[in-house]
Amino acid sequence: MSGLFAEEDTDAQYLSRADIDEPLGTHIPSPFFLDHADWPTVEHYFQAMKFEDPAYRERIRLAPTPQKARKLGRTRLKRVRSDWRQVRTTVMTRGIYIRCKTHSSLAKVLLDTNDLRLVENSSYDYFWGCGRDRRGNNHYGKVLMQVRAKLREEAGQEPSVE
Repeated sequence: MSGLFAEEDTDAQYLSRADIDEPLGTHIPSPFFLDHADWPTVEHYFQAMKFEDPAYRERIRLAPTPQKARKLGRTRLKRVRSDWRQVRTTVMTRGIYIRCKTHSSLAKVLLDTNDLRLVENSSYDYFWGCGRDRRGNNHYGKVLMQVRAKLREEAGQEPSVE
């Protein structure tokens, strides 16, 4: 690495979690059943799980778009569950995994990334994304890679080397 910003990694695939056309994102319409409910997107599930109030979770689940679900999930008017920082990565992992198990075409897209490092390309999010300087934690990319490894393990596949 030279200079102030990390250079773009050629062995990585950069993606936007919020892009409605990104098959590896959380906003793509891909209904799945988890925790006794049908969820229209991973974003709906993730945002709803921030709260213990069943009525508010349901309001988020029924939001007309993933953008609206995100907005509801980011409210400061409702109390986020006390263990959210500890469980948020697990919640995201469960949503992505179950979505892939429900939609084999999305699992295939993830498996077809082979061994590329997956990076959530967010300039502002240093937890889920790489941040403006590409030094963020990239937890979303790590979740995708963990789910990819689990799917590969379940299918008895070895990583592809190209």
